[in-house]
Amino acid sequence: MALSAHMAAPQAVNLLDAGSLLSAFGALGIAVVLFAETGLLVGFFLPGDSLLFTAGLLCVPGGNRPVHLSLPQVLAFGVIGALLGAQVGYLIGRRGGRSLLARSRSRKLHDGAERAEEFLHRYGHAKAVVLARFVPVVRTVLNPLAGALGVPARVFTLWQVVGGLLWTVGLILAGYALGSSVPDVDRYLLPIVALVVLVSLTPVAVEMVRRRGPRTPDGGTR
Repeated sequence: MALSAHMAAPQAVNLLDAGSLLSAFGALGIAVVLFAETGLLVGFFLPGDSLLFTAGLLCVPGGNRPVHLSLPQVLAFGVIGALLGAQVGYLIGRRGGRSLLARSRSRKLHDGAERAEEFLHRYGHAKAVVLARFVPVVRTVLNPLAGALGVPARVFTLWQVVGGLLWTVGLILAGYALGSSVPDVDRYLLPIVALVVLVSLTPVAVEMVRRRGPRTPDGGTR
């Protein structure tokens, strides 16, 4: 199906629903959403994980799906959106990411910034940039934060490309593989997407539990 056909959808679009985004905008929507989620501080609420996985499912031929996508297009737009978004986020951070973050009143965004900074200190620049791709909210904030904290541009660029490829290609191909191997997977699309969202939120939940653990005499957590 031509890309322009996806862009001409008249129905209202739910930005929080992967299926709605893909039905309305097709592969191009993937690039836009990933760019916003990984490069702009306003994109932390967007469904990156479920969007990539669902897009992979919708690339499988056959079935009664609301839209059929091209796997090469989905891979290309996914990678482009994720890599460009992260690099733009880093550049925004270099030019004043801290001040932009300070203006936000979103508690969720500030919590994400704290986790992102902790990622950088705990794992080092390379590992933190890669791991952050797989943690919602953190992947939105870490890129500008890396720029604001002075992570070397070459180090950031190399590892954001590695992490971006692993995240986008991995989730898209996982969705495609499931759709190819499970007959009539369309019937289970909503529960599968819900499971993907749940799994993607697991690192955040674990971190919250760890932070609220028993306090030690010095005020820290065990």
